[in-house]
Amino acid sequence: MQSRCGITWVWSLPYFLRLTISILLLIFVASASGASEFDANAADRFAKLALACVHKEYPNKISHVLNSDADVAPPRKLTPAFCGCYDWHSSVHGHWLLVRLLRTFPDASFAKPARDALRKSLTTENLNQEAVYLRGEGRASFERPYGLAWLLQLCAELREWDDDQAREMLANLKPLEDAAVERLSKWLPKLSHPVRIGEHDQTAFGLGLILDYARSTKNDSLARLAAGSAKKFFFSDRNCPLDYEPSGEDFLSPCLAEADVMRRVLPSYEFGRWLKFFLPQIPTMKNIIWLKPVSSPDPSDPKLAHLDGLNLSRAWMLEGIVSVLLPSDVRRNALSVAADEHRRAGLAAVTGEHYEGGHWLGSFAVYLTTRRGIQK
Repeated sequence: MQSRCGITWVWSLPYFLRLTISILLLIFVASASGASEFDANAADRFAKLALACVHKEYPNKISHVLNSDADVAPPRKLTPAFCGCYDWHSSVHGHWLLVRLLRTFPDASFAKPARDALRKSLTTENLNQEAVYLRGEGRASFERPYGLAWLLQLCAELREWDDDQAREMLANLKPLEDAAVERLSKWLPKLSHPVRIGEHDQTAFGLGLILDYARSTKNDSLARLAAGSAKKFFFSDRNCPLDYEPSGEDFLSPCLAEADVMRRVLPSYEFGRWLKFFLPQIPTMKNIIWLKPVSSPDPSDPKLAHLDGLNLSRAWMLEGIVSVLLPSDVRRNALSVAADEHRRAGLAAVTGEHYEGGHWLGSFAVYLTTRRGIQK
């Protein structure tokens, strides 16, 4: 009997070796499939979504504490660097998207407009005002942790990019970066319980981004704090109710995000054992329908459009989980199949037809397709 690759000798090997080879072939095919979905044309499409919104001030949903009449001002006055893309955090990860794509496709057709857009936003004057705003009275919880974690990802992306403009923008971001690190470092020790929802306030997703930033920038104290917080909140968790997901406005999975941060803080073997108790419902057999993608009932509704993003974030979280499981782990197939289904459904929804999704789904698509949360 021949395999699909025409290799007959594989079947004469012991079962364990055959299983290992099959898994490695599956990983190779899945990687090749994922790579084929992301090229310069796809990058151009995602870049255009960000370029269309980073300086589009309205419509705008601000989260703004008014202390007096003096605080009444348009977004461009309050937060001049990140006043577009409907809300502050979407503007931040829209700028991250442009940096990420410039690093990945430096000679693409969108490179010059992307550089110009970044240069316009990330000036010394704009970012000093952003830092003043963040430290303002009554704003201790502003964009915490979601927006601040994405800001740190933007800083990490710039720091990893060997480029003169990147170094200039990173220097301009320093006051805001320092304010964000200080804010998160003071908050995490006081957080008594994790927030387990599927939207911005979720603790697990924020910790994953914070931890990746801390390790990338060699901020050991922040890395220890983030990793310690993840273990404190999640190490003893069991039987996560995945069947309860999703809620109607989720763009993050509470269960998968928790597993995705724990794979960052536990050794592979220990994580595999933890996952057995945390998500015992992961199938170990092939050809089992499990964790199907969802669809938004109305992509023009700002909240209901979240479900399109849920498919994208589920895909990268599933891929992240698989990336650390041992090659012999029999759960890999079900996780990889589910990741691929969610990837296809999620990317198909990134159309830009409705601004309610177009202002942010591109960032999620780029995070997934460039494997940002997995790449070492």
